[in-house]
Amino acid sequence: MNEATASPGITRRDFGTLPDGRAVTEYTLDNGAGLRLSAINLGGIVTAILCPDRDGRSANVVLGLPTLDDYVARNPHFGTIVGRHANRIAGGRLVIDGVAHPLSLNDGPNALHGGPGGFGTRFWPITPLPAARDGSLALQLNYRSADGEEGYPGQLDVRVRYTLTTDNCWRIDYQASTDRTTVINLTHHDYFNLAGGGSVLDHRLTLAASRFAAVDATLIPEALADVAGTPFDFRESTRIGARLRDAHPQIVRARGYDHHWVLDRADDHAMAFAARLVDPGSGRVLEIETTEPGLQFYSGNFLDGSLVGSGGQVYRQGDGLCLETQHPPNAPHMADRAHWPDVPSTLLRPGDMFRSSTVHRFGLLPRR
Repeated sequence: MNEATASPGITRRDFGTLPDGRAVTEYTLDNGAGLRLSAINLGGIVTAILCPDRDGRSANVVLGLPTLDDYVARNPHFGTIVGRHANRIAGGRLVIDGVAHPLSLNDGPNALHGGPGGFGTRFWPITPLPAARDGSLALQLNYRSADGEEGYPGQLDVRVRYTLTTDNCWRIDYQASTDRTTVINLTHHDYFNLAGGGSVLDHRLTLAASRFAAVDATLIPEALADVAGTPFDFRESTRIGARLRDAHPQIVRARGYDHHWVLDRADDHAMAFAARLVDPGSGRVLEIETTEPGLQFYSGNFLDGSLVGSGGQVYRQGDGLCLETQHPPNAPHMADRAHWPDVPSTLLRPGDMFRSSTVHRFGLLPRR
């Protein structure tokens, strides 16, 4: 594969060709302080995030697939931008201002992650940006979602920026506008494994949330529940595997964790702490801050050994986990339901601008 310098700290290489003939490029941001991030045009997919452990050994801490053909044919949302509406919408049914919009179904009776042709399957032109004065590096990704795409109304113009800072943060900034009232709920669907391989069951997770959304048989939220006294209480650092096999009905129903937590926030719009993930073995730490009201924790329940990863390993349940900052699943159906108090709307109207930001801060545990 050919490699050429795009700008200081950013390299690029040919990643393959899509079935329609469009060439895909992989761009790599290297902050010079040990953190490297690679992304491709298809779905804005982050193919790799390399960072050092406590001994200075670098490893890829996100799950990926070996080739572009694999991403096209069998990607379970590894590393994708998710939209137009992240997570599930019940029945694939959307009503805006009294008008019904049937959505494409791809999760039993529900629409999931924007449908089978959601943002993670689309081509995103990528522009490397000049290095900022503070040394940070960035890629800008753009996509125009057509009116009616996957059933969603309105032409939606989306801009996503990936920024790598000199202090080992990966920031995602989302922005979108529409010419017709629609819904929008954007997130990023990375499967993290801070060990760089093997299982995440010994990782320890902290979530800044005292409530989670209990789900029905198709994983649509039914009602908010208090985490106290349940396997969903991650307010203190807890080993992922400690309660993953618990007989709690919600764990059984989802085959593990696949639930939305409502973040405990003092300000609905400011950047706030959401999660902390620690791998005691490598010493790697990931802290997440976001402007979003909630977070979906997914424990990789449907990784069944049918996928071979970019490192040659077979992925099984517990080999990666997702921490997706977002608005609640099924949000368009929640506004008129009494047991969903103060659910943030995902409506976007012409003249308004959707904005959202999430920061992933990579670090290390202090040496003993």
